[in-house]
Amino acid sequence: MILELKNIYKEYIQGKMSVPVLKNVDFSMEEGEYVAIMGPSGSGKTTLMNIIGCLDQPTQGQFFLDGEDVSKCTENQMSDIRLRKIGFVFQSFHLLPRQSALTNVELPLNYAKVPKKERRERAFQALERVGLADRVDFLPNQLSGGQMQRVAIARAIVNNPKLLLADEPTGALDSKSGAQVMELFQKLNDEGVSVLMITHDAEIAAHAKRMVMIRDGEVWEKR
Repeated sequence: MILELKNIYKEYIQGKMSVPVLKNVDFSMEEGEYVAIMGPSGSGKTTLMNIIGCLDQPTQGQFFLDGEDVSKCTENQMSDIRLRKIGFVFQSFHLLPRQSALTNVELPLNYAKVPKKERRERAFQALERVGLADRVDFLPNQLSGGQMQRVAIARAIVNNPKLLLADEPTGALDSKSGAQVMELFQKLNDEGVSVLMITHDAEIAAHAKRMVMIRDGEVWEKR
């Protein structure tokens, strides 16, 4: 089991009121799976992603990632888990504009204090995996949207994470670039990478092998 959420409840305090966002969510995912969590805006999917991504903690409930009980972790421990075990892919790429594709991909290895020579080699291999070996020295503004997202995916996988977490990964792309990114996720999953994708788009969610729905903070499986 790569991740397991047990009875996850999350509320936010607004003034004197507590607003429940996730209501006793149970969800699990096996290693090597490719799962889409689909729901409309305001359904709680971003909050759920933040908890799974160790960016936020639940109000109640337990969350296990790769056997570790994250719900008991400190901020520093969560930061360490994010670095070692999770690769993030966002809608808006989050690339450093003045750095080359290679340097952008090296970033997580910098934080992990990997020696420079090994960093370069691993970053190049990651770019090769996403089909951008000929773009290593390009800056983000010299790349298309689809290529920028592939650089972001290379950065997400360079540390060999246990889980690739993608939030609306095709949201900023045209349909052709979006299809290429989906093909890449399929290829990575075929290579054994566990992929969890958050989306509001049924067409994109259909690429996953399993679909989970979220609405009004409640989760159920789509069969």
